[in-house]
Amino acid sequence: MSDNLLTILEKAANKMLRPLVRVMLRNGVACGSFEEMLRKAYVDEAFILAGQEGKATISAVSAKTGLSRKEVKRLTEKQLTSTSDSGQKYNRAIRVISGWMNDTRFSTVDGVPRVLAMEGSENAFSALVKDYSGDIPTRAMFDLLEKSGCVEKHNDKVHLVSHAYVPGNDPVDIINILGTDSRELMETIIYNMSCGAEQRRFQRKVSTHKLASSHVDEFQKYASRRSQTLLEELDAWLNEHETQDKNDSQYVSLGINYYQNNPESEDDA
Repeated sequence: MSDNLLTILEKAANKMLRPLVRVMLRNGVACGSFEEMLRKAYVDEAFILAGQEGKATISAVSAKTGLSRKEVKRLTEKQLTSTSDSGQKYNRAIRVISGWMNDTRFSTVDGVPRVLAMEGSENAFSALVKDYSGDIPTRAMFDLLEKSGCVEKHNDKVHLVSHAYVPGNDPVDIINILGTDSRELMETIIYNMSCGAEQRRFQRKVSTHKLASSHVDEFQKYASRRSQTLLEELDAWLNEHETQDKNDSQYVSLGINYYQNNPESEDDA
């Protein structure tokens, strides 16, 4: 692989990963957990590619991914819904709350969380954070837990008011759409990268960097109205051509989405 191609792939991966990482962070997924997901995806895709080449073995996948054969075997057997590795599943905020409730320095023998001083002793909130969150600063962890409604501070004392750390509020249905629709768009683009010109699937967009700000809302409403009309027309066509024969059916989709600059993102090239 040329250095130029690797640079282009790195930039493309960064553009795709950053919005996804934003969702992961917002919903409390630790970096280690995401790395595990990425390793699993690497192995699963490598097995498919190796199978197409007639060499779907652990050794072949190990060579293709750069992972050890032991790691490939482990990930092959791993299910995404596995809860066996709690250290990867829970982020640091959750571990802090768990330590608060179970470590006798920070809770009573009955498991009742103590009210903690912010600093100054071996059973202060700062000591709890140091022992259970690694290198996250005390104030940063307090702000995170306070924002989620888990802690309150009164008279320089920190109170645990909720045992359930819920870092994000993204509805499950929307997160499922994130996975499905993003994958379908990416699969279409990747398919078009390798197929013949006459086989390319429809994937287009219109855009401009010069739309007057005063017309943004107008365009969004106009685009939504026209897009809805088109989608309803296409949906009617699909309904007319559906079959009840499960052995002679195919899933297809066509999606339209509106986009404008995201202030949380640094570049929108």
